Amino acid sequence: MVRVLFYLLLLIALALGLAWLIERPGEIVLNWQGYRVKISLLVGLAALLALMAALLTAYGLLSAAFRSPSAISTAARLRRQERGYAALSRGIHAVGVGDAQLAAKAAAQVQRCLPGEPLALLLRAEAAQLMGDQNAVETVFREMAGREDTRLLGYRGLHAHAHRRGEIETAYHYANAAHEIAALPWSAAAVLDRRVAAKDWKGALALLEESRNIADRRTLEQRRAMLLTALAIEQEQTSPEEALRFARLANKRAPDLVPAAAIAARILARQGAVRKASKIIESAWPLAPHPDLAKIYLDLRPSESHSDRLARARQLAKLAPGHPESRMALAGAAIAAGDFKAAREAMRPLIESDERPTARMCLLMAEIEEAEHGEAGYIREWLARASRAPRDPCWIADGVMSDQWMPASPVSGKLGAFVWKRPDERIAAGAEPAEAVFRPIAAPASQAVFLEKTQTRAIPPPGPQQPDTSAPAAGRAEPQAAAEANSPSPEAPAA
Repeated sequence: MVRVLFYLLLLIALALGLAWLIERPGEIVLNWQGYRVKISLLVGLAALLALMAALLTAYGLLSAAFRSPSAISTAARLRRQERGYAALSRGIHAVGVGDAQLAAKAAAQVQRCLPGEPLALLLRAEAAQLMGDQNAVETVFREMAGREDTRLLGYRGLHAHAHRRGEIETAYHYANAAHEIAALPWSAAAVLDRRVAAKDWKGALALLEESRNIADRRTLEQRRAMLLTALAIEQEQTSPEEALRFARLANKRAPDLVPAAAIAARILARQGAVRKASKIIESAWPLAPHPDLAKIYLDLRPSESHSDRLARARQLAKLAPGHPESRMALAGAAIAAGDFKAAREAMRPLIESDERPTARMCLLMAEIEEAEHGEAGYIREWLARASRAPRDPCWIADGVMSDQWMPASPVSGKLGAFVWKRPDERIAAGAEPAEAVFRPIAAPASQAVFLEKTQTRAIPPPGPQQPDTSAPAAGRAEPQAAAEANSPSPEAPAA
């Protein structure tokens, strides 16, 4: 609307100017070399405008003639770029769908049309990877690493290529070179794994402090806690004060990390700070009940009577009621105190649940039978069940099982690989529970001692077993007469 108004005003001004000239006629006289030219004012202005238009037209034609070679070259270059980017798009799509032939063809066309394009090098590398030409892949990534604009991309490609070939040292070299340029998450993670594998806990901890973008905040806190725990484990015997400082820092960052809480509580107990040690375990127990924590908690005061230890076990069990570790800790303390009724009540939900009782649960039941009645039949039956029961939880990482937590996996070197869980149990279809196959793992020392103490005679091979739900419950009836107890029955195997 403003433009239309402007044009109208311009036309009005021109019309008024023309009218003003018409009302004031005049002549233009030109005397030159004996010639005398006389024209009116309007005709002279028209001739002047025509001459200016002709000059502008001639200038435009001459300029176009001089610019035509460069214009033709620019047009050709733009068409070549269009073909190159179209080929690049086809090549990326071919890489995505796994068409190696089309990707290689597109990469060659992109190389001709866009020789300096960084994405052209990446497409060549991906196409060579699809074709299985590892030498070409390495050559392209080395070329990228030699350029300023693609150096990090080249280092990452060389790192991944070396890692796939199992060249760990070479992969670390490229990751470290990339990390010196920019602390990217992938390079920081690779350098961290290397330092962890070398047990350079302080170096790994310093790297985590520098590279905060390596993971989210919760994961960073967990990793820092694990590295601090590793330092505490190293210095527990040589420098208890320093180990306690590391353990308490780790416990503060990750209250559910059992090794950190155990080390801190153990050192505090040695120093006589029983109350502080109790608070650490009581804070960690609801988050991660663990037999190591229970043992330390019950042994905080070695001079306590068995009744006092049972009271402490009840106090600990209240923090995580219903958890199997709480019940087994309570049962063990009750057995030592001679309160077999409390021990059976603690074990009853574990024995009568839908899940099969673990080996440790069965051994506890055998210990109850021996301590309360001393009847070999029931003891042997629980020991037989323990021999084929599911294994209890242990620290597992990459197929390796350990009784103690370790900061890194001995197989992959990954930080925090060990988790507390039950080993895998494989039961053939239709097989009896006795045929379950487990990973080989040594029984804990306490179980081995108990087996040596109770197995005074050879245990005959168990006969056909009923499902575990029909086995003797935690709170069975009082012993029967001697003749009835010693006779073969489904409840008690013959001696």
